[in-house]
Amino acid sequence: MTTTKAYAAATAKAPLKPFTIERREPKDNDVVIDIKYCGICHSDIHQARDEWGDAKFPMVPGHEITGIVSKVGNKVTEFKVGDHVGVGCLVDSCRHCDHCEIGLEQYCLTGFAATYNSYELDKKTPTYGGYSERIVVDSNFVLRIPDNLPLDKAAPLLCAGITLYSPLMHWKAGRGKKVAIIGLGGLGHMGVKIAHALGADVTVLSHSEAKRADAKRLGADHYYATANPDTFEQLKNTFDLIINTVSADLDINKYLELLKIDCTMVLIGVSPTDTSLSAGSLIFGRRNLSGSLIGGLKETQEMLDFCGKHNITCDIEMIPIDKVNEAYERVIKSDVRYRFVIDMASLK
Repeated sequence: MTTTKAYAAATAKAPLKPFTIERREPKDNDVVIDIKYCGICHSDIHQARDEWGDAKFPMVPGHEITGIVSKVGNKVTEFKVGDHVGVGCLVDSCRHCDHCEIGLEQYCLTGFAATYNSYELDKKTPTYGGYSERIVVDSNFVLRIPDNLPLDKAAPLLCAGITLYSPLMHWKAGRGKKVAIIGLGGLGHMGVKIAHALGADVTVLSHSEAKRADAKRLGADHYYATANPDTFEQLKNTFDLIINTVSADLDINKYLELLKIDCTMVLIGVSPTDTSLSAGSLIFGRRNLSGSLIGGLKETQEMLDFCGKHNITCDIEMIPIDKVNEAYERVIKSDVRYRFVIDMASLK
């Protein structure tokens, strides 16, 4: 075992503080990664504050990890010391169920091992995330970062990037398709960039006019403030695909009416309360309401390669790790453009 510096929440809602964890020595198929950067995802806050239930403490959050390989196991051939790599939301899965067999490890039927606030497949050993010096991960769950992507701006791609890429690809966003992104935050701004690169006609639906200039800079073709009630009348029957990235309570029925016939709205943000859905919103228009969760390992690597090809990275604000609690409060207030990334050099 190797002693590793980290930051952890000792209990629900406790501030994150310096903490020491033990990382296992690498097995034959493992990769040891010196973590350089880790993004802050809103789900880190939800879990560190036990807002979703079943939190495990002490908790070391972080699943948007980029770093450099420092050691590999005896049977690892696809990575070598010095490679730029990443780790996302998963560090293992059963690998044999119907979903894992087709590269959908995020829907593993026996339950995947999350990067933190989870257990390894032995159901006993806790997992600790990227707010730490290093991590040891099975090579099958390590991702290669394209050489042209800087590790700091690439870190949030491991969650925010794949969370948007997967539904955009699954529902075939591209040329000739009108795509709406609800919310322009850490997730939404990646949706705009990726949908634009795919050639879609991209609209941002945001509460106010505050982010209009940013939306256009990021690649949006159109921008509408949803606080204006005329927006919903003007845009009825407009979109082929709507992706809802926000975690706030919304009137889903109003947004469903913005879809064309046979088209789909995808939820990726988790509302704090149950959504009220009117059957008529679906029936009158044969519309679809669906959801999407990150992506499998193959698709996540495809996303990284796509971002490398199109030079897509996240807009970030870098912080030292001792500012993490302040950053959490700012995320809650939507006071970041658009993702905090922790410089792990500050941990030393």
